[in-house]
Amino acid sequence: MTRFRLTLAQLNPTVGALQANAEAARTAWEAAKQAGADMLALPEMFVTGYQTQDLVMKPAFARDAMRVIEDLARTCAAGPALGIGGPCLDGGRLFNAYYVLEGGQINAVVKKHHLPNESVFDEVRLFSKAAISGPYRVGPLVIGTPICEDAWFDDVAEAQAESGAQILLVPNGSPYSRGRHETRSATMVARVIETGLPLVYLNLVGGQDDQIFDGTSFVLNPGGHLAHLLPGFAEALVHVDFTETDEGWRAVPAPLPPLPDDWERDYAAMVMGTRDYLTKSGFKRALLGLSGGIDSALVATIAADALGPENVHCIMLPSEYTSSHSLEDAEAVAQALGCTLDTVPISGPRAAVTEALAPLFAGLAADVTEENIQSRMRGLLLMAVSNKTGAMLLTTGNKSEVAVGYATIYGDMNG
Repeated sequence: MTRFRLTLAQLNPTVGALQANAEAARTAWEAAKQAGADMLALPEMFVTGYQTQDLVMKPAFARDAMRVIEDLARTCAAGPALGIGGPCLDGGRLFNAYYVLEGGQINAVVKKHHLPNESVFDEVRLFSKAAISGPYRVGPLVIGTPICEDAWFDDVAEAQAESGAQILLVPNGSPYSRGRHETRSATMVARVIETGLPLVYLNLVGGQDDQIFDGTSFVLNPGGHLAHLLPGFAEALVHVDFTETDEGWRAVPAPLPPLPDDWERDYAAMVMGTRDYLTKSGFKRALLGLSGGIDSALVATIAADALGPENVHCIMLPSEYTSSHSLEDAEAVAQALGCTLDTVPISGPRAAVTEALAPLFAGLAADVTEENIQSRMRGLLLMAVSNKTGAMLLTTGNKSEVAVGYATIYGDMNG
């Protein structure tokens, strides 16, 4: 019986970190080699990280990325083939491409046909649209590779199947949103039903700025049957075995982990997004104002889960209007999480500002101005601690407050 082992590397790259991303690919390739794999697959645009935004439009950066891929081909010659996403400059045009490296050289370059231009995507401006690429051979297997958006339309997968593809490998950079996994699954099942081919959906994982990639990669057999499911919001290296049967290639099924509910996935997205935003920006510690309310308690919990409670500094900033219940609740939250809690009263600084402005405010009734002074004093003190200690300040406002403007610029919006 003919077999083919495909190792899926659901990994977390960093935008712009070409050498670090290449080293992660090389490490995964070594693991695939040790496992006897025929091919290692990495997600879309892995070598540059995703999304690169305008960085990829700099010719020097794109050329550097291509040189890194060429170097990977040379250093990963004696072992499995390696599939990796990256930019391709060809004929003066820039493409979103998927490289297949084998035997010390680039064996195939697949270029993205459908370019997304909605939501967080702006690829029509960044890349050129390519003609539909044909399949390529790795060992006994002919593989078609619709790149991310290509698999959301029927034409690319259909053309590759008609050109001899025996499985579909779909590298992705698909951001998380609630219900997105179910939508992806339904769309990929449609491609499987149309082509009659097994399909591998390989997604990025990790946070990059305000975008969060959840991973949750999967493998479908003909009929749309789920054969493998990788974890969400975590890196994973999984070996998928395909066998050739009288009816074509099939993935050997593996035990399927339970899929967390929407709330658990939402929380995991917040934790991973916070962790990656800080660490990829060079921060190791976080700081926040802990009021004793629900919003700041949730932010503290997310930060503690993301960075470890020993790396989260909570500060209570009470005024004469702060209730004893708020003080007690803030202390209880910090104690339960294991975070450091300090108290910096703001009554004195706020009174000093009020006194300094008294001549200018004479005869004017107190209003929201005085309330904002209190908020801005807290923001000033928290930013001072952030600057001094090198901890990133986290804001604790919720989306409802932001949506209606119930927040203070230079105050509780700091962070």
